[in-house]
Amino acid sequence: MTGPALEAALGADAVADVVRTEYGRVVAGLIRRFGDIGLAEDALGDALVVALERWPRDGVPPNPAGWLTTTATRKALDHLRREKVRDEKYAEATMLTDDTPPEPTGPVTDDRLRLIFTCCHPALAEPARVALTLRLLGGLTVGEIASAFLVPETTMAQRITRAKAKIAKARIPYRVPEQDDLAERLDGVLAVLYLIYNEGYLSSGADTADRPDLAAEAIRLTRAVRSLARGIGSPPEVDGLLALMLLGSARRPARIGPDGSLVTLDEQDRALWDAGLIDEGHALVRECLRRGRPGPYQLQAAIQAVHTDALDVSLTDWSQVVALYDQLLALAPTPVVALNRAVAVAELDGPQVALAVVDGLGLTAYAPWHATRADLLRRLGRADDASRAYAAAIATTDNPAERAWLGRRRETLGGPTSPP
Repeated sequence: MTGPALEAALGADAVADVVRTEYGRVVAGLIRRFGDIGLAEDALGDALVVALERWPRDGVPPNPAGWLTTTATRKALDHLRREKVRDEKYAEATMLTDDTPPEPTGPVTDDRLRLIFTCCHPALAEPARVALTLRLLGGLTVGEIASAFLVPETTMAQRITRAKAKIAKARIPYRVPEQDDLAERLDGVLAVLYLIYNEGYLSSGADTADRPDLAAEAIRLTRAVRSLARGIGSPPEVDGLLALMLLGSARRPARIGPDGSLVTLDEQDRALWDAGLIDEGHALVRECLRRGRPGPYQLQAAIQAVHTDALDVSLTDWSQVVALYDQLLALAPTPVVALNRAVAVAELDGPQVALAVVDGLGLTAYAPWHATRADLLRRLGRADDASRAYAAAIATTDNPAERAWLGRRRETLGGPTSPP
């Protein structure tokens, strides 16, 4: 590829990179300025179209996110003019184009964190809160969000549309929440941050194996929430979520192999793990245990702590892992938790016992369910059944690293493995 075609491709790649890394910051700033989700999204969409036209020709600007913010702001003002809105609203929007940061009026001063708390208003149903914030803050597609929720894409699209309509109809303000609001909205905020991190940890899209920028943003925002939560008694689930993210991120350097496929926990080079993140995560887990108020995030973090405490997979305390999953399943009795528990059960009681549990879950649209079945079937010597299960897993994931790992496993049908 040479000449104009190459320049166009480079420009498109630059726009895609900015969307992946800066979408949440830009759209959050636009929403803060104009107080209108639809206007902010439409204006940013228009700005991205202009970027696709100009960047291949003129080059990528030194500050792409700033360029998009400025262009989107102009597009929003053009829209307001065309719609002939009230003079008062137009004058207000014009004043808001000043790039001077607003004076803080409450405990949340970060635009993206403010957006999370706003979208987690109690007037919205919890699934809608999470989905809308993932769309706005994480820049995830409707399909990616639907995959995270294990629901059809059309269902998720309707859910997001209804949430936007509810915000407009109820006139939910885009304001900094007061301290009393934080506790009421905290659970929804943590759920959003957890799913943003999960998308960064293992992308649901076909373009990249993971999104370290998204995972890092989730960690940054969770740290900010943790600082805020000191004012409402520092709920231990905040520490638990941060620990879970840190311990998962600590393993990232060892999770993708040279061939682009996932490297499972039992095969990872543990010397590549980030010792600093592990130490911080373990300290948070110990603090959670000291407080004695276990919750789902704390228990997941404790499970990660057991794994990252073992110098070799053979030293993993599987009985402790199963015991922690038993507690987690009591608090969060979901099929996904049951599936993860079954993986640990296989190490204690054997693959046949675990397979009976897995087969009873029926998560046919969930790639890890098929992958887990394939692993258990292989360990039982049922190669043909395992091959079919691997094929089903490949068909239900778009992630390139996951597909490569599954394909390699299907080809070899060798020794035992464990989920990534």
